[in-house]
Amino acid sequence: MKKVGLYFGTFNPIHLGHLVIANHMVEFSDLDEVWFVVTPQSPFKTKKTLLDNNHRYQMVSEAVQEYSALKPSKVEFGLPQPNYTINTLAVLSETHANKYEFSLIMGEDNLKGFHKWKNYEVILEEYNIYIYPRVSSGSVDHQFKNHPKIHKVDAPIMEISSTFIRNNHKLGKNIKPMLPDVVWKYMDQMNFYR
Repeated sequence: MKKVGLYFGTFNPIHLGHLVIANHMVEFSDLDEVWFVVTPQSPFKTKKTLLDNNHRYQMVSEAVQEYSALKPSKVEFGLPQPNYTINTLAVLSETHANKYEFSLIMGEDNLKGFHKWKNYEVILEEYNIYIYPRVSSGSVDHQFKNHPKIHKVDAPIMEISSTFIRNNHKLGKNIKPMLPDVVWKYMDQMNFYR
């Protein structure tokens, strides 16, 4: 069975930091693939800065074209809102039974609030979690330290954020070096985030 790491996010837009982390997970852990699970816009929270689901999925698709072990996923587009990770994991595990073994990929900052996630105990029981370092305050709950299902991967610390890219693009700053060329071209052609 292939080991697949699920990297959840809005990817609004996907940037080089996302790609560096995903590629690092494939190259320097036991994961065979990383799937970028594009989180849909919640119908309950309409954020003006969040692009349409299909545009964000398209940018992810274009960004990963040259990486055979990185894949886009829009599995959450067809699931009930709001999206809970436990539900997405259940759907993927059922749909791809005996073909893939799924794990979660998350930043260390998310691990600090993991005890607040819906059914986090079930996630920990059933799935491995791969953690990449993030600069953030607070501490990781003691129950997650040295947990056999939680694997810290010594990935580069990426301080690029989609918010920074959107805000500065709107101000007319050159944010092109932070994006894959194909994503920059798509954003520019569609006049996004201006």
